Formats: sequence, structure tokens, C-alpha cells
Amino acid sequence: MNNRTYAGIPEQFSKIETSKVVLIPVPYDGTSTWQKGSDKGPEAFLQASENMELYDIETDSEVYKNGVFLADAVTENSSPETMVDAVHNIAKSYIKRNKFVTLVGGEHSISIGSIRAFNECFNNLTVVQIDAHADLRKEYEGSTCNHACAVYEASQNTNLIQVGIRSMDAIEKTVMDTDKVFFAHEMAQDDYWMENAIDLMTKNVFVTIDLDAFDPSIMPSTGTPEPGGLFWYETLEFLQKIFKEKNVVGFDIVELCPNSTEKSSDFLAAKLYYKMLSYKFQDAEDDDYENESGYKEPHSKLSKFDEDED
Repeated sequence: MNNRTYAGIPEQFSKIETSKVVLIPVPYDGTSTWQKGSDKGPEAFLQASENMELYDIETDSEVYKNGVFLADAVTENSSPETMVDAVHNIAKSYIKRNKFVTLVGGEHSISIGSIRAFNECFNNLTVVQIDAHADLRKEYEGSTCNHACAVYEASQNTNLIQVGIRSMDAIEKTVMDTDKVFFAHEMAQDDYWMENAIDLMTKNVFVTIDLDAFDPSIMPSTGTPEPGGLFWYETLEFLQKIFKEKNVVGFDIVELCPNSTEKSSDFLAAKLYYKMLSYKFQDAEDDDYENESGYKEPHSKLSKFDEDED
């Protein structure tokens, strides 16, 4: 039916059977409270990706040759809860097929489902949230699956580390572990925040990036822009350190809210995704990578899979 591939890569690198990476688009925008349009984010991301050079200078690699399977979009939107359940189920199904699972939103509430799936599949999971907002409300506007609640569940069930935070409600302080929060105004004065954050991480890491973590001068197309954000190269430096020192088991990128006159944000999201894949695979020969990360050994100490869940 649909022969579209991620970034327009040749079909030989896009088949589910041989691809190491799965990309799941989640065009959901059911609970956003200011600017609507993040449901258009995955399509804008894919269009920008199709206009991107596929050779990465920094890592001297063409990571798409590891295979990137573009999964069907998760279109369940009858309620925030059913969307989260759908994301959880589809993400977990691909994790259990030993794929490196990635997601592109859509609003940040999709991460409730993705984090839940990874936490069920990997031991002692750290969630690194790169974001302008704390997103720690237990419930908002009648739902626990609101975008304002994106990492509340993670705060209760995983090792949550929050980076770039510069906007929150006072109620969120009651559940926030401030020893694991890197506020933007403090990061600006701290030359060692990256190392300090990494020291708090366990081996297995899931990264969730809300694009409003970036300064609006380089990332204006997001639903809730906040001044004082991260810039491109410091963000890449932090991500590369995480990928080098930890076992990143997956990631998602959310809250691209595209508009018709500003395309650089779409391209930033596309480039960020490709850079993260490049960092994940940069040092790996095929067999070494599979053994190191546990994808060919799903019952290793890195995963929670039981012996009867092949």
C-alpha cells in the first residue's frame, strides 16, 4: 500500500525484517492547551527528513544503512487514555522484536505510553527528560494522560532526570526530586551540569525530548515556547555523552508544532533525530552492536523479558 520510507531511503534499508531501527509516528494533539498543531508534527518531520543529507560529518557515517522501518502512525485519538494505551502496546511489540524503537510526536502525552513500554522491558530504567516544562502534574483537566502529566508516571516508576526546566507550577514541587533536576538558569552558570546529570543515570536510558527545551530563537515552532532554552551544539554534546557512556534503549521527540512560513524548526527536529541515531550506532560493528546492546540477547541483564516471552 504505502511505499513511503523514512527520509526517502532506499527500500532495501526500510524493511522491518532487516531494520535495526523502528520509527513510530504519533500525530496526536488532544490535550494541548495553547497553540494547537503538534498533530501535524510527524508529517512535517518526515517531509524535512526527505530533504536531509544522509551522510553525517561528525560521526563519518550513514546510519540509515542500519535500516530504519517507518511504522504505521498511531492514530488512536478517541481519548488521551486510549492513545497512551495504543502507544504503549505498539512500542512494546517492537521492543520485544529486538528493535531500537523511536517515536516522533505529537504532543508530550505520547511519552506516557512510550516510557511505560520501555520501563516494562528494561531493568532499572533512567528517563532523561529534556524539556522547558516540568510536566509533573498527577492530573490535569480531568486526565492523568494530559501533556502536563507527561513524566509524572516516570517520576514514580523510573529514575527520572529532568534537564532544561524553566517553567512549572508550584504544585509540581511537591513531587519533584530537585536533586535530579537541572534548571535552565542554573545550567547557564554550571560548567559541569552534563557530567553531573550523567552521574545520576543508571545503565539503561530512555531519552524524551520536548522540542521546547530548545531556545525559541532556533526552535520557534512549538506549542509552548519558553525563552532561555538550550542551543544546538550544547544539546548535541550532552546527547553524545549519554550515548557514549550509557545504553540508550530508545527515545522520542515531541511537540513540533509546524507552521507554513517557518521550516527551520521542522528541519531541526529531523536533523536531531538523525544525529541521535548516528550517535547510537557510530561505534558499532553489526555483531558487536547487537551483543553489546542486548537486542540479540533479549534475556540479558539489560532487559526484563522473561524466558517464556520470546
